[in-house]
Amino acid sequence: MEIWLFVVQNLDDIVYRTGEHVSLIAVAIGLAILVGVPLGIAITRHPRAAGPVLYAGAVLMTIPSIALFGLMIPVLSKVGHGIGYVPAVIAVLLYSLLPIVRNTYTAINNVDPALREAARGMGMSSRQRLWQIEIPLATPVIMAGVRSAAVLNIGIMAIAAYIGAGGLGVYITRGISQTDPRQLITGAVAISLLAIVVDLCLWWLQKRLTPAGVQINRVTT
Repeated sequence: MEIWLFVVQNLDDIVYRTGEHVSLIAVAIGLAILVGVPLGIAITRHPRAAGPVLYAGAVLMTIPSIALFGLMIPVLSKVGHGIGYVPAVIAVLLYSLLPIVRNTYTAINNVDPALREAARGMGMSSRQRLWQIEIPLATPVIMAGVRSAAVLNIGIMAIAAYIGAGGLGVYITRGISQTDPRQLITGAVAISLLAIVVDLCLWWLQKRLTPAGVQINRVTT
């Protein structure tokens, strides 16, 4: 009952913090898509680079988020952004790269070679094959990587409250520092619900972006 009363009394602030959280995630994931998808495509064209790139991404994922935020403070403070929005976005961008790059690489590599040969036989250039055949067929797997990155980093972004980035993690940090279970539970539940909503929205977007023929093939197989 106390938690419910706390939510009602602070509903405006919860909505505001949710907007902050969504804004941070949207910018970070958007930048990760702009970097990760072309990088994933590039390493399919240069197989020797695939191993080092994917390994570097895997190593990056092993760094604890709080440690990564801490490492960024002295580096970014030299340009006036040691805490707050910028390091939070950069950290989540870095954590988002591996699932997006890996899924893009896997999806493009798994396109049926017979389809590529048929496209070559029709006189399609490499660029045309990429945009008209490979990317449409790879869309479901690429979007699965984006969904994984988004859901994972909604939780990681909560830790960014410790460096002044805002978001729903503020309730968790306050709850810990003030020994207030109402704020802890409110923050944890809000972040979990946000992750579910974002995943469902991205799943809907995945279905919209996937060509109808690919969806039918996935169902029949």
